[in-house]
Parts: sequence; C-alpha cells; structure tokens
Amino acid sequence: MNDINEQVKGIKQSFRQLMDGATAQSMRDKGLDYHLNWGVTLPRLQQMAADIKANAAADSDVQSSSSFGEGGGSLYALAIALWKENVRECKILATMLMPADEVLPEVIDIWMEQTPTVEIAEQAAFNLYQYLPYAADKAYQWVAAADTLPQLCGYHVFSRLFMRHQEPNERGINEFIDQALVALQSPDITLRKAAMQAMTRFADLGLLHKRLASNAIRRIGLDFL
Repeated sequence: MNDINEQVKGIKQSFRQLMDGATAQSMRDKGLDYHLNWGVTLPRLQQMAADIKANAAADSDVQSSSSFGEGGGSLYALAIALWKENVRECKILATMLMPADEVLPEVIDIWMEQTPTVEIAEQAAFNLYQYLPYAADKAYQWVAAADTLPQLCGYHVFSRLFMRHQEPNERGINEFIDQALVALQSPDITLRKAAMQAMTRFADLGLLHKRLASNAIRRIGLDFL
C-alpha cells in the first residue's frame, strides 16, 4: 500500500508540471467545478496512462519469477487509489488505468455514485465502461436511472457497443428505444445529444434498425437522419 501511496503522490506532483491554467479556467467558465483541477489536457493524460501501463508491464515481467505476491503495484490498485482522490486528473487517469476485465460490477457502481461531473462521466464511459464484460447490462441499468449522469454514461456505452456491431436482442431493442425516447425529451441538452447519438449508432446497425429508430423518433415529433 505504501508503494501505491507513493506512486499516487508522484503522479499528483507531475500534474503541477503539466498544469494548463487556461484550460482549467475554461472548464470553470463552462461550469466544470472540481475540488482541484490542474487543467491537464486529455492527450497528456493518455500519454501518462500509456507510460504507467508500460512500466507496470515491465515490472510484472521482472517480478514474475519472484516470491512477491500480487496486487501491491497493480494497475487495479493504482486505479482504485487514484479514483479516491478528489482531483479531476486523478479520476480521469483512474478510468484509463483500470483493467476492464478485473473490476467487479460493485466497484463500478461505487464509481458511478461518486462521479462528480459530465466530463468524468464521459471519460469513464469512453475509457473503461464500454470495455467491461458486462457493459451492456450496465448500460441498460444506467439509462433507466433517475439521475442524469448514469443515463449519460449508459447512452455513451450503447453508442460504442453499437459501433462495434454488438446488436441487442428484441427485448433489448425495445428497452433501449423506450428509454431513449424519454431521454430525447429531457430538458438536459447533454443527455439529449447522447441519446440521439446512441440512436444514430443503433440505426447504423442495419436497415431494420434504421426503420425502428426513425419510426420511434417520429412518434415524439422529431426528425431523424
């Protein structure tokens, strides 16, 4: 645990060197109010994540024949520790580092409950949630939630799954369309955009899907495609 704490400390110190005050101010102007925000850009965070993963892989090769146990320096443990920090960059980096095939649904539920902003919700969906083995199950759960951020995550996950040609069954299609029609009438423009994007990706699955989406959207008085 001490190793993880030191690693988190080092990562947080590196944010100072990458600080972008203009970006941080722009986020505040747009209403993205974090406890601590260094304004580090997403490409820089992506490079940090790539470097951390490369170092973790190298360390794993070195220790593979040793007597040390697993977990102390794992990406999973590091992601958990980073998420606990009330810092924009830490939470985004956590979503980039968490191994999708290791994290339990219960942990994802906690992360969703602790998601503070639209930006974190979107980054979590793009970086992690779409790759979960149970991604579709979570997406259905989230789009039916009462709060906006889970719904937003759900539609972003659906968009990505549809882009990878993962087709829902008939029951899933009906559930997705029913929920999307509700979201498309939400007063929240960000949610409406996410739902419309998901519907567009759904329509791209084939002619039948396009007809289903078009007919559904026309029922609420909107134009589609």
